[in-house]
Amino acid sequence: MISGISRRKRRKLKSEINVVPYIDVMLVLLIIFMVTAPLLTLSFEVDLPTSNAKALESKQDPVIVSVLADGQLSLKLPDAKTPERMEPAALQAQLGAMASQDKNLRVIVAADRSVTYEKVVSAMDVIKAAKIEKVGLATDAR
Repeated sequence: MISGISRRKRRKLKSEINVVPYIDVMLVLLIIFMVTAPLLTLSFEVDLPTSNAKALESKQDPVIVSVLADGQLSLKLPDAKTPERMEPAALQAQLGAMASQDKNLRVIVAADRSVTYEKVVSAMDVIKAAKIEKVGLATDAR
């Protein structure tokens, strides 16, 4: 009796997944989406008025406030070739004077890769204190 049990072959478990039903479901869904996609685009004609006005072109370059690797702030004006290092109070005063003359003044904050986030936020606080509304952030400036 024991020899009869040992002679019987054991079934091996299959570790395969039968993917045929999944492929069938995918094809059915593909057909459904192909049929319904054109029906989802609703369109209608709109008669827009014509105008001879031209778009406003702002050729004004932004002012760049850089946070250097050592944490110092520098200001690069659009007509300057090199940035000028400044203390936060002096930078705030100069940006405030520029903002009072031009309400559309754009400022970009550029920071070195090794600068901590805290110093970048403090530079943005100086700009916000100067009442600048249009501020952009440039990453990985060297």
